[in-house]
Amino acid sequence: MSHPWQLATTPLTETPVAPEGLTATVPRQLVHRASVAETFLTGATSTEADRFTVFAEWPRAHQLHVSPDRSAYEPLLVAETVRQAGTLIAHTAYEVPLGHQFVLTELRIITRPEHLAIGTAPAAPVLHITVSDVTRRGGRPAGFRYDAEIRLGDRRVGSAHVAATWTSAAVYRRLRGGRTAATVSVLPLPPGLPPAVVDRALPSDVVLAPAEVPDRWQLRVDTGHAVFFDHPLDHVPGMLLLEAVRQAIRARTRKSPRRPASFHAVFHQYAELDLPLWIEAVGDPGAHGTDVQVVGRQGKSTVFECGVGTEEG
Repeated sequence: MSHPWQLATTPLTETPVAPEGLTATVPRQLVHRASVAETFLTGATSTEADRFTVFAEWPRAHQLHVSPDRSAYEPLLVAETVRQAGTLIAHTAYEVPLGHQFVLTELRIITRPEHLAIGTAPAAPVLHITVSDVTRRGGRPAGFRYDAEIRLGDRRVGSAHVAATWTSAAVYRRLRGGRTAATVSVLPLPPGLPPAVVDRALPSDVVLAPAEVPDRWQLRVDTGHAVFFDHPLDHVPGMLLLEAVRQAIRARTRKSPRRPASFHAVFHQYAELDLPLWIEAVGDPGAHGTDVQVVGRQGKSTVFECGVGTEEG
């Protein structure tokens, strides 16, 4: 019996096979996580080139990815699951060595929150993924785009389009000019917004600090946060930036609450740990049906832009 997560094209060595009927997560290194608890994928199969089925399990309780009242999964859990699926496929089907550095350049995700209610057991989503536009450097894959359909049972709960590139650790070190998690000095944490304003239960999960300009906030970067910084990084991770977008929408609409349901993020450059990063909701409609535009800036540079589609709630 083949391992349930091992793809037919995998270049990896064999790993222990789980007994029939039991579920285990994939090796955490394949999804760039240090914690097994933050590893949501349980398997993957492929029957034809560039098409994959990825299996996952979502916990009923989670510090970030479950609503504070534990009634629903957050849309950003869908985003994180899709991100993990891309790294799994890259390593197991496209010969990307472990240790390569990934760069997320675009993420477009649409969710249906009405189908993300938490049930009496952990949800087991299935992702149907199609890879396209594989770029090559020196004859080896150096990046790709992929589309994902996310289903819970017979319901489609989301869809996504992702673009990512990767590079070796040596090239990454040159690109970063010697900046490492050990050498970069992180800015002190400014006081955050009240948790209820951004629909969070704990002050430690608030990633926005108030600013003097309306609809503008400073990003709070806590490198000790167990989810955002599951392992040491030399830059602000993309999922923290997306959470900042989510919280900006909540803070901006607190008098008439809106909840983010879709995101279209484009990442232009690394967000640095030692520079203030300002999050601003500009209110202009974006592409792909989004109705609010959020940007992140450091100095004179726009680090990322994200259009957000919202619903009442």
